[in-house]
Amino acid sequence: MRCPVCPHHCELTPEGPPGRCRARGNRAGQSAPLNYGLATSLALDPIEKKPLYRFYPGSQILSVGSFGCNMDCFFCQNDSISCAGADEVQTETWSPQRLCDLAVALVPRGNIGVAFTYNEPLIGFEYVADTARLLKAQGLYTVAVTNGCFCPEAMADVFTAVDAFNIDLKGFTAAWYRRLGGDLDTVQAFITRAAQCAHVELTCLVVPGENDTDQEMANLSRWVADLSPEIPLHISRFFPRRNARDKQPTPRATIERLCAVAGEHLRYVYAGNV
Repeated sequence: MRCPVCPHHCELTPEGPPGRCRARGNRAGQSAPLNYGLATSLALDPIEKKPLYRFYPGSQILSVGSFGCNMDCFFCQNDSISCAGADEVQTETWSPQRLCDLAVALVPRGNIGVAFTYNEPLIGFEYVADTARLLKAQGLYTVAVTNGCFCPEAMADVFTAVDAFNIDLKGFTAAWYRRLGGDLDTVQAFITRAAQCAHVELTCLVVPGENDTDQEMANLSRWVADLSPEIPLHISRFFPRRNARDKQPTPRATIERLCAVAGEHLRYVYAGNV
């Protein structure tokens, strides 16, 4: 069978190896998450670290990560887990109920819910949705920090369950997305759908010499403004990671310039990693 979750549509054989995300496989003829409830990272973070600047600012949120990702960014900031499979990382089992109970226990410390983050959380969207239902019953919120490279028709439970998204809009050319193992059209469709049902903020990591032109940022911000000029955009500075250690960090002047370009179209533009 072919996995319906993202545009790669990996062919999965019964009980065979996972798809290119390293975290979904064919189980009983269905595409199933292999990382369900398996956490590699857990922390109580300021909501601004997600980054979400206009969703309950000043609050804390319990952040959880697993392993795997359906893209392959050569500059990935969390490749030790996002580029790993189940046999390459240490995990601890956190059922949806256990995670919800911890989130509730942290409310006195300012916690407002759970953020699924660090790796790509939506390759295990079932876990996100199952936990979100429990959180909602407790009056808590669900956040997903995602690359958005998922087929919207497969994400109905996510759009129903998630209260806020930060979505990586990694640039605005199809060629750049192909280099990163993704698909721009799919990401645009995902953002469009998410903006109809939840709070959405976007992040663009600017890599020197790759996606740092004024024209690309103008095209990106105009498209976002057509959805809503109220959608916040975080324009973030690149630092050398993974297979891009030979590059220099993005100059602060570049970030400032691109923020000015985006600000011609969007109301809320923030410089990140500065």
